Amino acid sequence: MDWIVSDRPIPYNTALQFMERRVIGIRSGTEAEAIWLLQHPPLYTAGTSAQPEDLLNPSRFPVFRSGRGGQYTYHGPGQRVVYVMMDIQKQRDVRRFVTKLEQWVLKTLACFNLDGITHENRVGVWIKRPDKAPFSDGRPAEDKIAAIGIRLKKWVSYHGISINVDPDLEHYSGINACGISDYGVTSLVDLGLLVSFYELDIALRQCFPEVFATTPQDSLIDL
Repeated sequence: MDWIVSDRPIPYNTALQFMERRVIGIRSGTEAEAIWLLQHPPLYTAGTSAQPEDLLNPSRFPVFRSGRGGQYTYHGPGQRVVYVMMDIQKQRDVRRFVTKLEQWVLKTLACFNLDGITHENRVGVWIKRPDKAPFSDGRPAEDKIAAIGIRLKKWVSYHGISINVDPDLEHYSGINACGISDYGVTSLVDLGLLVSFYELDIALRQCFPEVFATTPQDSLIDL
């Protein structure tokens, strides 16, 4: 398992081409599984379930058809994107794999004393917001802090997770993120946690073996 970190923003198509090559190599046995930590320039991606009406401002940022599951999401500076290229052929259980990704995020957030929550009918990780007005039916307000969307090719995963560290949250106004208009988005900094990418990356690495029982190795690429 390679642990890859890119310090400069990576264009979306460049990342997609890299992942597609890596997935082929993983399936053929010529490349190791990999976790890639990066950022993108501001952009929107459309998953396989994206609905046209959820793209509220089509001209604001470039829009990419990603092929991953899910609907529209935003990527941009201040957001840690975590691309997970893993062979799940033995388990062949997509729901279980997505649940593990969610658990990984939950454990990582707990390193900063932040309690994330998940829901069976909403993929991703959410934060309760008692400081905001509840819904009319009494449900507490929640904001999304991490999105998850994967694609499989011959049981090798790619795409993955995005965690909001300190992105411009106003950039989400151009879409109904993940097709959900009733909930907001938040970030670590928005919640008062001054967490750096370096600190988040350390927490992600420390928590990874707890969920996947595999320890990543150091690697560095420059694309």
